[in-house]
Amino acid sequence: MGFQQGLSGLNVAAKNLDVIGNNVSNANTVGFKQSQAQFADAYAAAQGGATMSASGIGAKVATIAQQFGQGNVTTTNNPLDIAVSGSGFFQMDANGSTLYSRNGQFQMDKNGYIVNSQGHKLTGYKADPLTGRVSSGTSGPLQLPTQAITPNPTTKSEIGLNLDSREPVPRVPVFDPENPDSYNRSTAMTIFDTLGNEHVMNIYFRKAATPVNTWDTYVTVDGKPANSSAAPGAEGAAPAEGGAEGGAAPAASAKATMMGTITFNSTGALTSTNPASDPLGIMTIPGGIVYDNGSTTPQQMTMDFKPSTQFGTPFGVTALNQDGYTSGQLSGFSTSPDGTILGRYSNGQSKALGQVVLANFTNPQGLQPLGNNEWSVSAASGQALVGKPGTASLGVLQSGAVEDSNVDLTAELVNMIMAQRVYQANAQTIKAQDSLLQTITNIR
Repeated sequence: MGFQQGLSGLNVAAKNLDVIGNNVSNANTVGFKQSQAQFADAYAAAQGGATMSASGIGAKVATIAQQFGQGNVTTTNNPLDIAVSGSGFFQMDANGSTLYSRNGQFQMDKNGYIVNSQGHKLTGYKADPLTGRVSSGTSGPLQLPTQAITPNPTTKSEIGLNLDSREPVPRVPVFDPENPDSYNRSTAMTIFDTLGNEHVMNIYFRKAATPVNTWDTYVTVDGKPANSSAAPGAEGAAPAEGGAEGGAAPAASAKATMMGTITFNSTGALTSTNPASDPLGIMTIPGGIVYDNGSTTPQQMTMDFKPSTQFGTPFGVTALNQDGYTSGQLSGFSTSPDGTILGRYSNGQSKALGQVVLANFTNPQGLQPLGNNEWSVSAASGQALVGKPGTASLGVLQSGAVEDSNVDLTAELVNMIMAQRVYQANAQTIKAQDSLLQTITNIR
């Protein structure tokens, strides 16, 4: 029997060396998970089990278990490289078949799909191409749009500033945007029409004589009245210059459009506008903005002065925000920890292009290895538990990085020495059994 035990020992030691060699050879393979040969003793089959005095017939390989411990994360220069920190696998579409991988080395193919080196497509939740809202329905191959983002005309703006309460009423009685002595302060902001063209809007503030703490507001667009077609007494026209709320409505200025007045209280907070608005602080350009460049006109636009104040400190602008932008080309993208792929455009805008999903398993060691750093579901692994990164038991993602192999070279080299010694020891048992047989056959 000694030959059989020694032979089985040689076999399991050789298998152990094979596993160790495979681990060492993949020490630089991104996303590789090392394996471990696990052994069991073997006994001759007997009804009721082996007897208490049975010596056994050697060893056998019980299983080769994959070790899904976390590998080190290394940064790269590819924005499409993604590393998983924690549990979970990338879900890949291989021509209709679903595979799983920890290798986050991705690139974009000619059709805009995110693929690995085998051409298998990364899957996730798709985003609405207009709003960028990610749907959490059925996942599918992620395809990044390459077309330009369409322009968005300015419809809302927010203006925060401080008007100096110490300033006097201008000495020139009639407002003229070309005469700085006819107003107190002004500021400018860029707005956009429906074609994405930029326009400069100037906003002028003139302190009124009465009522107290009231300022007249005027606007020009590209140096001209925002809407020169506003007629005297037309609906929505601004109140008279320096007039109280509900005052007579004058004709639009020949050089600027008057929007109305803003009034502050004794503590410097905005209390009302004329025309009145709900919510407080909203003013609308009478008749909208008229363009002659082929864009949609009139362009309606509201201006929110709620953040503005009137204190006894110098004039200053604290906020100038508007919701418009011109068209733009996709210039880059990055992946958030929750898997959202955020596209950056040349016009300064950004929007979600999709969201990567991860899959986890009740028993990851039961996955069937397929090579190329990919696995498939098996009966032992259980069904895939798919979700957004960072939810349930799933890890988070890191953009511009990859997960290194989790092979510890130092430990593997030590294991190799031990496996070699075990192999030699089993060879010695065969040699000893041969010596015993030779002694028996030499008896005369």
